[in-house]
Amino acid sequence: MPAVPYGWYAVLRSEELQPGKVLPLHYFGRALIAFRGADGRAAVRDAHCPHYGAHLGVGGKVVDGTVECPFHGWRFNTDGRCTHAPFADRTPKVTIGGFPVREHSGLIFAYTGPEAPSWEVPEIPEATSGRYATPIDHVHRARLHVQEMRENIVDESHLHTIHRQPTPPVQDLRLDGPFAETRGRFHRRVLGMDIDNTFDVYMYGPGVMVVRVHDSVLSVTAVALTTPIDERASEMRMLYYVRKPAKAPFAAPLLKLVFRATATAEVRQEVEIWDHKVHHPRPVLLPHEKGIKALRRWYAQFYPSGTIAGQPFPRTADRDETQTESRTDKSAATRIPVGRD
Repeated sequence: MPAVPYGWYAVLRSEELQPGKVLPLHYFGRALIAFRGADGRAAVRDAHCPHYGAHLGVGGKVVDGTVECPFHGWRFNTDGRCTHAPFADRTPKVTIGGFPVREHSGLIFAYTGPEAPSWEVPEIPEATSGRYATPIDHVHRARLHVQEMRENIVDESHLHTIHRQPTPPVQDLRLDGPFAETRGRFHRRVLGMDIDNTFDVYMYGPGVMVVRVHDSVLSVTAVALTTPIDERASEMRMLYYVRKPAKAPFAAPLLKLVFRATATAEVRQEVEIWDHKVHHPRPVLLPHEKGIKALRRWYAQFYPSGTIAGQPFPRTADRDETQTESRTDKSAATRIPVGRD
C-alpha cells in the first residue's frame, strides 16, 4: 500500500503551536516544521532551507511572521516563499514546500494529495463545548499502516477478544464519498455497573475518525487521529472528551479516571498487537466479518491509482463525482449492513 493515502491529517493540537515558536515535525516521510504567521495562521512546511540545507526547526526562529534559518538568516513566510536573504542584491525566488492547512476543533490539519483539497473535515463540536471536560490525550506509535488502524473499528471479532463484548456487534456501515459512518451497540460491565451503549462512528477521509458513545452514566467522544510517519510506522493520537454530568459537572474528573482505568489499557494492548502483525492483502475472513472488506473498498479511493498491493481494487467513486453526489443527493450514499448473518 502507498505509505501516505491522500487526505487530511491532524499533525498538532492548536495549543501546541504557540505564536513565535517553530516546531520540528516528522510525518509523511518528510522532515517538517510548523509555525504561525503574523496573522496567527498556522503553516506546515518542509524543514530544510533550500540555500544550504539547514533544518529550520532546529535553532530557527520566527521573525515578523516568517521563519528565519539559523544558519544564514534566510526567511520564509507561511506560503513557503523566501522574503529575505542577507547580502543578496535580490531576494531569491525560491520556496520551501508545504501543505494546505486548516485549523479548527483545537487541531491543525495538513492535506496530502496532488491537487487542491476537494473536501473538508467537519468541525468537532465537543472540542470547544463547555459541556465536555478537557480531553484525555494519548499518543501511540506502531509499525503499522494507517489503513489498518482504521480497519480496527469495523473488525467486529476483536471487540469480543479485546473489548470483552459477549458477541461481535452488528454494525451498519454507510459510505458517502470521502466520508463513512457506522453505528452499533456496545455492552460491558464496568465497576459493577452494566453499561449498554450505542456508538456512532464518523470517518472523514483516511486520517480522522470521531466515535461517539452514548450512555446515561458515561458519554464519551473519542477523536482518533491516525497519521503516517513514514513508510514503516504510523501515529495514532486519541483524544477522549468525557461529557460532564448535567447535575454534577464536578464529577467529570472522576469519570475521566474511570474511563482511563477501563479503556486506555485496551488501546495499549491493541497497539502492541499492531506493532507485531503483518498485512494480509487477502485475509481469511469469517462470514460475519464483512466490515474489513467493505472498508478496504472505501479506503481505496485515497490512493493514487485506486490499487492496493498492485492489485485492482474497485473505487467507491471518482473524487469529483463523489463531491457532486454528496452535495446534491445524500440518498446516493452506499449502505452496507455489517455484522452477523
